[in-house]
Amino acid sequence: ELLETVSKGGGENAILRHTQRNKKLFVRERLKLLLDDESFLELSPLAGLNLPYGDVPAAGCLTGIGKICGVWCVFVANDATVKGGTIYPIGVKKQLRAQEIAMQNRLLSVYLVDSGGAFLPLQSELFPDKSHGGRIFYNEAIMSAMRIPQVAVVCGSCVAGGAYVPTMAEEAVIIDKIGTLFLGGPPLEKAATGEYVSPEDLGGARLHSEVSGCSDHFASSEKEAYECIRNIISTLNYDPLPEEVVEHDSPLYSSDELLGLAPQDCRCTLPVKLILSRLMDGSRFQEFKANYGTTLVTGFGHVQGRLVGIVANNGELSHDASLKGSHFVQLCSQRSIPILFFQNTAPHTAGPANISQVWHLLKAQASMMAAVACAAVPKITIVIGGCYGSESYVMCGRSFSPNFLFLWPNARVALVDSRHFSTVPQAGDSDCAGDELELKQLKEKLEEESSAFYSSARLWDDGIILPQNTRKV
Repeated sequence: ELLETVSKGGGENAILRHTQRNKKLFVRERLKLLLDDESFLELSPLAGLNLPYGDVPAAGCLTGIGKICGVWCVFVANDATVKGGTIYPIGVKKQLRAQEIAMQNRLLSVYLVDSGGAFLPLQSELFPDKSHGGRIFYNEAIMSAMRIPQVAVVCGSCVAGGAYVPTMAEEAVIIDKIGTLFLGGPPLEKAATGEYVSPEDLGGARLHSEVSGCSDHFASSEKEAYECIRNIISTLNYDPLPEEVVEHDSPLYSSDELLGLAPQDCRCTLPVKLILSRLMDGSRFQEFKANYGTTLVTGFGHVQGRLVGIVANNGELSHDASLKGSHFVQLCSQRSIPILFFQNTAPHTAGPANISQVWHLLKAQASMMAAVACAAVPKITIVIGGCYGSESYVMCGRSFSPNFLFLWPNARVALVDSRHFSTVPQAGDSDCAGDELELKQLKEKLEEESSAFYSSARLWDDGIILPQNTRKV
């Protein structure tokens, strides 16, 4: 239901105004004209959901990965039905994450610009710092120096900061009667000089194609513009290694069964191999150290014909399990094998028997953290259950920069599991009623903040995915 809400952008009235009055295509229709097929992975579609500055998801920005002319591309597309494509703090974060993915994976970048620039009332949260809006333009320059191509379409009114995105791209297309490009539009011109000038004369397609040179290609329609982008991409001479068509088996068990296997509670005893058997090609899994440190499952298998290493929680991450994980991650790094992490970390319900066991566990987990951080291979993390505390770091959580991190809808992300708190006060304690109330409020806060939707709204991940789509994603 949430994804359906997101797909409608700013709502039916806003879409009608966008398409009928302004004669523009809806952002998702634009992507259909650009992409080779419908194999499009939308990133963080729920970003911005119910945040303080509005309950409109995505904050006027859609990002994703798909193919044009057989080349994998990252897309950053403004959705002008959401507050005129104005950029909110979460929108900046979303664009920066898309650029990070493009740089890390050397993916061509396509910008569909239809933006009112920064949302001025929140300027202090999206303008000045190195992780704020200006970083988008810095990244464009760095990506160009890295020889990662970037192309743009001016498919609406691009004002202020929105104007720099296409002008810093290597090639830009502007659409007649729809695309305009200026630092300050006609209302600002009127306020500053008293002169009225039309949008076309101030920053229309003909002006920028014939006079300023800010645009490299003039298109008479949106359809022509996206065909022009496809032609540009075909001449970039940017063709990463062609993908081999690898024959592969489907799992022996239906992926739909993952809906019934998704852990609702990290304390459950569900063996993680039940989940792996519905994800791996042919349900084949070559386990590593099968009888040692059994609360962590490690081994090799194939997903869609690709060899991967698997590191999956199967209970509390013990001393032996951490040592096993460290060893296995180093093997994958040495052999250049990508690693898939499946997180369902289990908080320790009872402490180790003595202090030396605490130290041994701490040292073993630190060893695995170092191995994960330094492994020079692609890492993809799926949170299939709980993601708690230090085990989040050991299992390549967001702070350890996996290439991608996705959540199942049942996932919980928090420093601690609130369900492990005791609400029974000490007998005879005069402050026990106040303590119990405070603890209850803390539990409620942790419960709210640990949900998958709270996490994804803040872009702590790359999106919530349905369990049965895990192989495809």
